[in-house]
Amino acid sequence: MSQVSRLRRNCHDPETEVNPLTVEKLLARKQIYKGKRVSLRLDKIQLPSGRETIREIVEFPNCVAVVAIDSEENVLLVRQYRTAVDRMLLEIPAGKIEPEEHPQQAAYRELREETGYSADETQDLGGFYAGPGYSTEYLHLYLATELTPTDETPDGDEIMNVFRVPLQDIPALIAKGDICDAKSVAGLLRVLTERTSFNTGCDVVQ
Repeated sequence: MSQVSRLRRNCHDPETEVNPLTVEKLLARKQIYKGKRVSLRLDKIQLPSGRETIREIVEFPNCVAVVAIDSEENVLLVRQYRTAVDRMLLEIPAGKIEPEEHPQQAAYRELREETGYSADETQDLGGFYAGPGYSTEYLHLYLATELTPTDETPDGDEIMNVFRVPLQDIPALIAKGDICDAKSVAGLLRVLTERTSFNTGCDVVQ
């Protein structure tokens, strides 16, 4: 049975304890594909048992995800077609962090580009890994408030619609599967937890 001792507020913390008995030893690394947005590498590793195996790793830039809430407690969501899953998805604004760009700057930019709104206030809510079993991507999560409209229009390769959804309706939309994008579910539930001061009973280290 595993034992939970402490939880850190930000899982990207480099000081998070690592049990040396569970670490996989890297033996070799080879990049087999380099694209415009993603790269793919093969890591040959040795398990704690001594057995060797191959990990297929998707290298992807770190990103930001933004939960934007207006003065009437509506969340701004974008609806766009995702080719990978061949369907329209309802999501929170998000995107990759450009080189030399601070995550907070990226959050402001992505919010403007995807929704046409700017935020006077942002709050850093930590972040999460998108798929640590196969990807390097880490998303920085921000809460954006004090919203004002801008003249910003979506990028030429992005076609999306912006919706205002009452914050109180979000749990039902998640439960019904209307919101089924992982970063959006995680980000929205994080904000709902913050707003309702939900007590998980965990010892969270600030």
